[in-house]
Order: sequence, then C-alpha cells, then structure tokens
Amino acid sequence: PAMPSAALHAPIAAADWLRRRWLHLLGGLARPIVRRRELRVALMFSALICTATIGTLVAPMWLLILGPLVWGVPHLVADLRYLVIRTGYYRRPLLWLVAGAPLLWTALGGDLLWGFVGAALAAACARAPLLPRLLAVGLLVACGAGLVALGRVGDVVFAHAHNFIAVALWWLWRPRLGRLHWIPLALLVAASLFLVSDAALWLVHQTGGLQWFGGRMGPEYQVWRLSPGVAPELGLRLVLLFCFAQSIHYAVWLQLLPDEDRARATPPTFRASYEDLRHDFGRVGLAVAAALALAIAV
Repeated sequence: PAMPSAALHAPIAAADWLRRRWLHLLGGLARPIVRRRELRVALMFSALICTATIGTLVAPMWLLILGPLVWGVPHLVADLRYLVIRTGYYRRPLLWLVAGAPLLWTALGGDLLWGFVGAALAAACARAPLLPRLLAVGLLVACGAGLVALGRVGDVVFAHAHNFIAVALWWLWRPRLGRLHWIPLALLVAASLFLVSDAALWLVHQTGGLQWFGGRMGPEYQVWRLSPGVAPELGLRLVLLFCFAQSIHYAVWLQLLPDEDRARATPPTFRASYEDLRHDFGRVGLAVAAALALAIAV
C-alpha cells in the first residue's frame, strides 16, 4: 500500500513509537494484552468507563460541548465503515433505492421517524428468512409508533437510548468465547447507577464542573435539551448520565468495534490502521470526512 502523505506520516510514526515504548515499559504484562483480544478489550473498555466517569464528575458541560465537535464526524465515519462499507451493503442498489432517501433525510435534520422508516425498509429487504425480517420490521414499526406518541420526548428518549444501543451492538458483534466482557459491562451498569445517585450530584457540585461551560450551554440549557419536562434535580442527573453514555458511545465506535472487527487478534500499528481506513474510503472520502469535521468544529 502507498505510504501516508508527508503531513500524516510524522504523527502516525510518533504514535507508533510511543506505543512501542509503552509496551516496552509494561514488560511481561504487555504480551497477554497484545495477544489476547478479550483481555485487551476488557481492559480498554474498563479504563474508558473509569475515565468517562471521572470526566463527567469534573467537567460534564465541556464534555457535552466538545464531544460532538471532536468525535462526531469520526464516529459517523466508523458507522459507515462497519455497518455499510465492510458489510458490502452499499453494493445493493435496492437498499439505496428504498432505504437511502429516508435515512439521508433524517441525517440532514428531518424528523427521526423517517430514520425508523428507512431502517424498517432495509430490514424488509434483508437477505434473511421471512420470520426474522417480519419481526425486525414489526419492532421498528412499534418503535416508530412509540416515537410519534411521545412527541418531542420521544426524540430525547432515543437520544439517551442510542448511546447504550452502541454498547449492545459491541456485545453482539462477534461470539464471546470467555467471560471477561462481563467486567466492563458490570462497571458500565455500576457507573450509570452511580451517576444518577445523590453522591454523584454532590460530587459534581463539589468539583464545580457545572460552572465550567462555553457560551450559554450551561446546566439549564442541557437540562432543557436532554431532559425536558423533568424536575430540575432529576433532569440534571439524566444530563450527567447522558454525558457519560455519550463518551462511551464514541469509545465503542472509535476504539472497541475496530478492535473487535479485525480478523487478527493482535492489534495493528497505527500506520497499518490508517492504510486500512484509506483502503475502505479512499483519499477523497477521507478528505471529505476531514473537511466536514473541521467545518463542524468551526
């Protein structure tokens, strides 16, 4: 494969050098982490959960603001990569025809209901036995009906739920041969319960994290956005939970799923990862993604 451009070669080489140094410092502990994917993913996921919990307690408002600006486009690129490109679904004209338009409209800001319409049409066209397709369509129709019945609250419920749907997708991505994956899942449940508790609310007040935010995107705005119609104290707890879950959502798409999806159990170098990404999207696709990420940040 072609070498990365000169602008990318230096930081990628530096990242590979730092990782080699880190593995060297770990000594004998590095070998099982590198060779055993189950162990590596469990350790990484657990570390991400702990980091996201601390970040939520210290600077939740900034995480809510900066998370989408920094990771929004990269995580959508990962969505496309693992759900559409690597699966080969983009080669099916029927899917573009029946599901493409409603999904594109939703992506451009249309009503979320059209997303469920597109997903139901995709399920109906799936190359699967009739009964699973009918069950999938029925479930999606029921979810869409619930969304309509809830009104604006339905959008908020989906916003909270979709963070945890990514975790479910990670869990189902490949067969689990051991039990190590239960460790981060247990931590995830414990952290989620903690962040809606009195103790978490007291801690976030003590750290002063609720006073650190940009523009007018403070606690009142986030409560209005993420938990409308809910009592202020409960609303703030739900905001903390969303802040944490959003960070986990990005981590699943950008760290965990890439590791789970590889055929080899050992992780590649950063250079090899970049070459794989360029192979999937091409230079033009990566340039478009980078331009979108920069434009949204600006």
